[in-house]
Amino acid sequence: MIVPMETESLPVDRIRQDFPILQRRIRGHRLIYLDSAATSQKPESVINAELDAYRKFNANVHRGAYLIAEEATAAYEGARKKIARFLNAPDPSSIIFTRGTTEAINLVAYSWGWSHLKPGDQILITEMEHHSNIVPWQLIAERTGASLAVVPILDDGTLDLEALDRLLTERVKLVAVTHVSNVLGTINPIKEICEKARQVGATTLVDGAQAAPHLSVDVTALGCDFYALSGHKMLGPTGSGVLYGRKEILEAMPPFLGGGEMIRTVTFEKTTFNDVPYKFEAGTPAIAQAIGLGAAVDYLEAVGRERIRAHEKALTAYALTRLQEIPELTIYGKAPPDGRGGVIAFNAGDIHPHDLATFLDAYGICIRAGHHCAQPLMRRLNVAATARISFYLYNDEDDIDTCTTALKKALEFFGR
Repeated sequence: MIVPMETESLPVDRIRQDFPILQRRIRGHRLIYLDSAATSQKPESVINAELDAYRKFNANVHRGAYLIAEEATAAYEGARKKIARFLNAPDPSSIIFTRGTTEAINLVAYSWGWSHLKPGDQILITEMEHHSNIVPWQLIAERTGASLAVVPILDDGTLDLEALDRLLTERVKLVAVTHVSNVLGTINPIKEICEKARQVGATTLVDGAQAAPHLSVDVTALGCDFYALSGHKMLGPTGSGVLYGRKEILEAMPPFLGGGEMIRTVTFEKTTFNDVPYKFEAGTPAIAQAIGLGAAVDYLEAVGRERIRAHEKALTAYALTRLQEIPELTIYGKAPPDGRGGVIAFNAGDIHPHDLATFLDAYGICIRAGHHCAQPLMRRLNVAATARISFYLYNDEDDIDTCTTALKKALEFFGR
């Protein structure tokens, strides 16, 4: 576990020692991981927390009347309390464990959406959404007769807030918006959007997959009704995630899945359901993964989220400066470092992003290439795909310098 330091700067070299995978060498080069927007690496403390759940108290939660079952339940519910504090949620029972942001959004779509939306209603999303915050709403709109409306982006990669005001009518029953774009890095004004939605009686859902790992998220201050996140993007295990929901809304929603744990009584004639959050956690949950996510929260809080954010802002500013030295690069999204997350999407001349990623891999550099599950946004940018680099607390300027040098070599290699 990293020990907090008084200085504001992050001891990146020391932090890297906490991540076993970052000790690897790839084809003779130090592993440089610049794909944390896809998934983050895991510190030893998170790996050990998940392993300990299997090694020391592997048992089902909430049911066993024996010691290791009680220990498993305590650790599982302890993780829920940690995440509630992490998000400043008013009550741990407003935290539902899911497999990730995608499942959390689908839970809201099929539980809240199916029971609240009707023909003539609108669901308002934005042009920069991940597919996980588009497709569930298309599916539920088909089933309920509601329609989808889209807030466009401006040429600088920020939301067109004037268009938002025009589109946000009383027909809109749900506003679903990403906190941070996984392509452009744009940080959206979530508190302002939630306030405007509330004025027309709309419910709000925030996709926090790219925000919760990097920003100090306070769901109470934001005023959102739902907030979804993925554990694997914030140092936690895959298969872990969270849906925060305002408790009064969750209590009024029907279950998403039926089965064990989410019931109070079952007869052949009728079933009554458990209290929240258990009403939405049918079956045996991902116990070890939730415990690992709790350990990830411990790690992030020990380092300090404000320090992580400051580090990533400085690193993003440095990366933008270095990348702009390469005239063949086209960078998408013009928000300044203060208004964006640690994500930069770009193209290098006419080199296909997949070819570029393969070239960089020869130098041990991991970047993303593709449409980033944001095909509507790609069409808005008039590209089929981009390369993308993204940062976290274990990256530093040396990583950026090495990547920049390799990009220049790629342009030379491909004859650009």
